[in-house]
Amino acid sequence: MIDIRPFASLGGADHGWLKARHHFSFANYHDPARMSWGRLRVWNDDEIAPGTGFDAHPHRDMEIITFVREGAITHRDNLGNEGRTGVGDVQIMSAGTGVVHAEYNLEPTVTKIFQIWIQPDQRGAKPNWGAKEFPKQAREAAFEVLAGGRPGDAESGALPLNVNGAVMAATLKAGQSLTQTLAADRAAYLVPARGRVAVNGVELGARDGAGIVDEPSITITATEDSELVLVEVAKA
Repeated sequence: MIDIRPFASLGGADHGWLKARHHFSFANYHDPARMSWGRLRVWNDDEIAPGTGFDAHPHRDMEIITFVREGAITHRDNLGNEGRTGVGDVQIMSAGTGVVHAEYNLEPTVTKIFQIWIQPDQRGAKPNWGAKEFPKQAREAAFEVLAGGRPGDAESGALPLNVNGAVMAATLKAGQSLTQTLAADRAAYLVPARGRVAVNGVELGARDGAGIVDEPSITITATEDSELVLVEVAKA
């Protein structure tokens, strides 16, 4: 099954400094049919104005992954971590027993991010933060694991997560295809950061979402130059 969630159908809010669209219920947007996808709980598509951001606020027992589409995001937390994550790169925060952090766009232009929350396999883990550059040429026509907690993900250079799941990215030139296998007990969620693709023949535009279950494999063909972000998690 491939459940398409067009960008225009997503919930959202415009706070002036923040324009947010929500693939799943979040904050003041509530849709009982869109609460989660397996252990994937949140996928926010955020545009943050220059010189603004999220002031210090707490999290616990959640794996939070930020994929930067444009600009950069600067993180600070109460554990002493601080860093800037630029376009195409990734930061992770395992909130675990609790962390207070702030995120700001200190750039002169709008910053655009995907922020993804995944429910951890175990509650009460030690908090952790990390960020890493991932050159795009390494993921042409193949998914690269950016963050994950599955066997072998750490050895591949992925940022660590406390969950048996992964966040991946790939780029496709128009006409290129790739195939990704999915185990029967897994759920996947795919969003093109840019471009247009067909997923097992089903069309998907920029920033649309596709929830995928019970598909042994997916073949993705680009009809435009595209950049893809894919989350793979347990169904429950």
